[in-house]
Amino acid sequence: MLTIRREEPDDAEAVARVHVHGWQAGYAGFMPDEVLRRLNVAAWAQRRREVGTADPEHPFTTLLGEVDGLVVGFTTFGPYRRDQDRDDLDPTVGEVVAIYVEPACWGDGTATALLAAARAGLHERGWTDYRLWVLADNRRARRFCERAGLSPDGEQSTYQVPLAGGSPPVGLIELRYAGRLDG
Repeated sequence: MLTIRREEPDDAEAVARVHVHGWQAGYAGFMPDEVLRRLNVAAWAQRRREVGTADPEHPFTTLLGEVDGLVVGFTTFGPYRRDQDRDDLDPTVGEVVAIYVEPACWGDGTATALLAAARAGLHERGWTDYRLWVLADNRRARRFCERAGLSPDGEQSTYQVPLAGGSPPVGLIELRYAGRLDG
């Protein structure tokens, strides 16, 4: 049975594991293989600790989905990041910054439950609208968003994926989805 709870500092490794596995499975075929191969759970966990999303005073909240004490997914939400900049926040609209689920749990309702929890958290903070960015080539995530009532609003961005060895980054198109938080 899935339970949802707030992230705590000791969860960094488990969240990073889900994040890395989500990238490796979800972005295979359009994210450069070299990028997916070099993902490192320990490094991502350290970055989470440094960003401090488990801190209750942090502007973003991360909720975890657990089954039998094992973290199988997470979502992070908060104020909308103008130009996807965590230092330039728009207090008038919310954003689901991330939602990742262990590939073995895809399709079992975990992502739907996490999105519902994020929407409830955004609504509790007083927002009526929210946004979510999705890589254009991530057809599975786009279908999920559309089934959840989100729609592309015409905004696009380019996510620059750094490559090793001094190679120029690869630009992947992101689409912004928008939705309402109606109770």
